[in-house]
Formats: sequence, C-alpha cells, structure tokens
Amino acid sequence: MTFVTLVGGAAFNALPGVLIDPLHQEFSWSRGEIGFAISLTMALYGLTAPFAAALMDRFGIRRVVVVALSMTAAGSLLSVFMTASWQLMLYWGVLVGLGSGSMALAFSATVTNRWFVARRGLVTGILTAGGASGQLVFLPLCAWIVEEHGWRPAAVTVTLAAAAVVPLVWLLLRDHPADVGLAPYGGEYVEKPAPQRGAARRALRVLADAAKTGPFWLLCATFAICGASTNGLIRTHFVPAAHDHGMAITVAASLLAVIGVFDIIGTIGSGWLTDRYDPRRLLAVYYALRGVSLLLLPMLLAPAVQPPMLFFVVFYGLDWIATVPPTIALCREHYGDDSAIVFGWVLASHQVGAAVVAFLGGVARDVFGSYDVVWYGSGALCAAAALMALVIRRGRRG
Repeated sequence: MTFVTLVGGAAFNALPGVLIDPLHQEFSWSRGEIGFAISLTMALYGLTAPFAAALMDRFGIRRVVVVALSMTAAGSLLSVFMTASWQLMLYWGVLVGLGSGSMALAFSATVTNRWFVARRGLVTGILTAGGASGQLVFLPLCAWIVEEHGWRPAAVTVTLAAAAVVPLVWLLLRDHPADVGLAPYGGEYVEKPAPQRGAARRALRVLADAAKTGPFWLLCATFAICGASTNGLIRTHFVPAAHDHGMAITVAASLLAVIGVFDIIGTIGSGWLTDRYDPRRLLAVYYALRGVSLLLLPMLLAPAVQPPMLFFVVFYGLDWIATVPPTIALCREHYGDDSAIVFGWVLASHQVGAAVVAFLGGVARDVFGSYDVVWYGSGALCAAAALMALVIRRGRRG
C-alpha cells in the first residue's frame, strides 16, 4: 500500500517540467518566475518532511498521508483557475509543496523502520522506486495532454491521481505491525508505542542534537547536491532544454519517463548493494559518475534522439536516486531511533538544493539563452559530493 501511495502521490512530479513553456507562452511570465514557484514547491517538500515524520509518530501514518494527499489534490485543482504568478506560488508552490512534503522519503523511512528489521536497504530501494514509477506513468501522459489539450487538463489529471489514492490509504494502510498482530519482518513482535506528543518540538530537538555531529552536515551537503542535480536540474529543466534544441516536448518527456524506468532498477539495486557494501563508497561512486554524465549532456542534446542520448538516459536513470538507500543507511547507523526524523532534515537539504537550481536554472536560461552553464556547474558540484561522501565516518548503530 505504501508503494501505491507513493505512485499516486508522485503525479505532481510529472508536471513542473512540462508546465514551464505553456505558462510562459500563455501568461508571459518569465522562466525565472515559474522556476521560483517550482523551487518553492521543492523547498517546502523538504522542509515539511522532518515535521511530517514526527507527526506520524504522534497521529499515525494513515492520518498524515490522507491530509497530505488532499492538500496536493487541492493545490493542483486550484491552479487551474489562476491568472497571476502569485497564485502559482500559493497553489502549486505552497499547497502542493506542503502536501507532497508530508509524503516525502521520510514517509518511506518511517514505514521501513517500523515494519522491517532485515533487508531494510532493499525495502528502502523498492519504496523509493515508487516515486519513479509514478513519474513513469504520469510524465508521458501529462506531456501528451499538455500538447494536445493544454496544461489545465494535465493539472486536473494530477488532482484525480492524488484524490484516487485517499480512500485506499484510509482503508488499507496501517500504522504499525502490532495493529494487525504481526512482528516486523526479520524481528520480534513488539507492542505499538504510545503516541509521542510535541511533534514539532521533537523534530527541532532532533535537529539540534544531529547538528552537533559532523556526519549530519556532510550528509546534508551531499544530499543537497543530489537534489540540485536531479529534481532541480533534470526533472525541472531537461524538457525545456531539449525543446530549445528542437526536440518535441512529448519526445523529451518520454526520455524523462525512461529515466524513471531505469531509476526503479537502479534504486532497488542500490538498496541491495547497501545491505552488503560500505554506503560511503557507494555514494562516492554514484556522485562521481553522475557528474561526468552531466558534463557530457550539452553535447548530446539535438532535435532527434541519437544513441549517445539513449545511453545517457539509461545511465542517469540507474543513478537518479540510487543515493537514497545508502544515505538512509548512514542516518540509521549514526542516529538510531531518530533516524527517520534526521533523514527528514537531510531530505530538507536535498530539496533546498533542488529549489536553488530550479530557480537559478530558469534565471540562467533567461540571461544566457541556454542551460549549458547549469549543466557544467552541476557536474562540478557532483565531483565535490563524491569527495565529501568518502570522509563521512561510519556509525556504530545498526
């Protein structure tokens, strides 16, 4: 049920990249303005996650996820009626950002910590792939709808996808294995813990404690670069950048969806590797290879899809969020029972990095007339992330 929820909730991820050109053409908003609204979504997505993880401990997973899906659906639906850029920032930026942030990867981390003791890396990879599956399903569909019928029907499609999952979550999702009389997979039966009050206070206390440790800041820095080079860059700007080179929007969106196909394989594979190898070295390899691919991308963009571009799509898909399982594993090693909330704060840095590049990428396109400087800058940042990953010390907790 968690996987299905993540698939339905990921519909919003499919839309920002294909909205930039239609909104620019209809309302004459600059790409910087549109990019700022998308960056606001990404920033709130991340900043909401640690509080959402604490709220799940207080009110239960099911209630938090139902409210989150409802907010996402409402924001997407209201955007259909907008006429000014501030409305885009309010409806899509704030409402969708808060709703989607409450179903962020901290949701996956919470479910994994409660329901699994063995194979946590693999389970994390599978659940993380739920978002990629949503992208695979909705991105080509939204791109086709935008091109054939306009952006408003595409926004309604996102609304319906989020709303459709709500009754399933309420009926089928359970907060804890004890609710159905089961033990966590690979562990012993434990009673359901009492609700933990003071969710916001706990999230801030965990942040204060984690901020005193070096691994926290290294994880935040590397994951910020991860967000900048994926959600902020490729997910937001790949389609308009390819369109700048003469590629049809539907073709570019389909390539982005293919990235989602290999993202599923790469993330599950990364979870399997994380159960067996040093997560620090895995992160270093992932970031280094990602940086090289971004440096080569400007030479691959063309009106037609050539074999080198297909190779990039496959490779980048395998690497897209392969960083998540080893990052969660390092949080678990260092911060134990608070690891889901700590990862929520690390995810916040991921989304802040994504937000910065989503905004600056649009500004760069307005100023320089191309995205080349953004590709090269992101490639250099990935090289720095590879070096930082190697100096994270290993934790002592399982």
